[in-house]
Amino acid sequence: MRHGVVDAAGLKRMLHDGGEIALLDVREEGVFAKGHLLLAAPAPLSQLEIRAPLLVPRRSARVVLMDAGEGLAERAATVLVRHGYTDVAVLQRGLQAWIDAGYEIYTGVNVPSKAFGEYVEHHDQTPRVDPAEVKAMVDRGDDLVILDSRPLDEYRSVSIPGAIDCPGAELAYRVHDLVRSGDTLVVVNCGGRTRSIIGAQSLRNAGIPNPVVALKNGTMGWHLAGFPVDHGKERTAPPPTADGLAKALQAAARVARRFGVRYLDAAGLDAFRREADARTLYLLDVRSPEEYAQSHLRGSVSAPGGQLVQSTDAYAAVRNARLVLIDDHGVRATMTASWLLQMGWDEVYVLRDALRYGEWVAGPQQAAVLGLDAIHCRTLPPQALQARGDEVSVLDLDAKPRYKAGHIPGAWHGIRANLAANLGRLPAGRPIVATSADGVLARLAVPEIEALTGIAAYALEGGTQAWRAAGLPLEQGETRLTDDTDDVWVKVHDRAGNRDQAMKDYLSWEVDLLTQIGRDDDARFRRFPAAQQGPTTKETA
Repeated sequence: MRHGVVDAAGLKRMLHDGGEIALLDVREEGVFAKGHLLLAAPAPLSQLEIRAPLLVPRRSARVVLMDAGEGLAERAATVLVRHGYTDVAVLQRGLQAWIDAGYEIYTGVNVPSKAFGEYVEHHDQTPRVDPAEVKAMVDRGDDLVILDSRPLDEYRSVSIPGAIDCPGAELAYRVHDLVRSGDTLVVVNCGGRTRSIIGAQSLRNAGIPNPVVALKNGTMGWHLAGFPVDHGKERTAPPPTADGLAKALQAAARVARRFGVRYLDAAGLDAFRREADARTLYLLDVRSPEEYAQSHLRGSVSAPGGQLVQSTDAYAAVRNARLVLIDDHGVRATMTASWLLQMGWDEVYVLRDALRYGEWVAGPQQAAVLGLDAIHCRTLPPQALQARGDEVSVLDLDAKPRYKAGHIPGAWHGIRANLAANLGRLPAGRPIVATSADGVLARLAVPEIEALTGIAAYALEGGTQAWRAAGLPLEQGETRLTDDTDDVWVKVHDRAGNRDQAMKDYLSWEVDLLTQIGRDDDARFRRFPAAQQGPTTKETA
């Protein structure tokens, strides 16, 4: 079976015909960030077998692949068709075709969510305060609480002194026990703008009695104002008390009424599951990753609510699919559903009494990987690789930032999609040992390495994390790169060079997205007036 071809005008029609469609950009993430379509989800060819089952779980869904005309999309189409995807097309001439048709091109990552944050601030008039004003309040000892709406790992990296970590969907769930009284000012921040805005507006939509504001420009704005930041802090919002939970449930009910959030019972979800061959179904657990690991509904994906809104394109690539949100009490799922509805997702549901439904299991997410079970390659345990020394060449296929942070001494860095060119940089004649973070990407690459070189290749058992767990030495820095392609988009806080200017440029980019989506009919954001009881009238961005 072969894949199809579609031109730019045809793709534009497909994006607006109401049917399910996944638009996947198969270039490396850092390249994608330099210019892409609004509704394209990044799915690098290097990781396609890993990403595709999560982004496009139904293999009969309509899929369009794109690149910049360098042939990656055709290669990706071959992979998907080989693994059972039946409705695959490639955008003819890729990104340039879209540009030539006069359609909008965006830079950066998670653009639909970033643009939506600016849309919300503009239309809801979300109040904000400058860092200097908040600093003065703190110094005076005013009655306020600062809540950081990012995941804990981002909070640990950099935070505002005294701020408490309370990721996006957790805000309306946990805030009630964090304020002294109804007069306590709640300041919501993130790294930049989006999650500050969405977090603050979440609490306002929930109708909590406290005054709520977003910190203008988040930790970046705080830093640029010259104020000190913290690193490595662990201040986290505790689970709600009985009284806090009661208030959270009342808040969620108000939000559900305003935004027309729909609820699904066990029979309804069973019906959706029976139809999963005809309609794409995402089961998204919006609780914290720790709660998910303790116990989750089999078949569900960990998608913490705040991050699901912040980076929807990393979780659900099929437009017009069904999204069922799962948590324990329904508060976090309801808050998340309200935002997805405003972002233009039509079929969003909250599973009622989710803890009573189906089979719940413990442990990490068990993701399918296309073709992995059929690969039987040679492997080496970490100690055996160390013993081989210079007899072998090690090729690390992990992201460059993680390679830079710590890799096997002497290892080269490569990009799987570019193996044909990368392998020529390695010392000739040596067997090659591939590694990656957990070893999965390395196993996928071994048959390709052998086919390209004719040399025996191995996968490191357990990947670099197994090497690290064995207490073996690591080397830091970009010591041996085979490729200068930008394989990932590096967060502003993690960039080298003129970081302050990078922060200013990033914040300006976020603000400018509002103007850009105003020209783009692919943005389908919705307005829900306060008196509205359901999604009966729409206003498109």
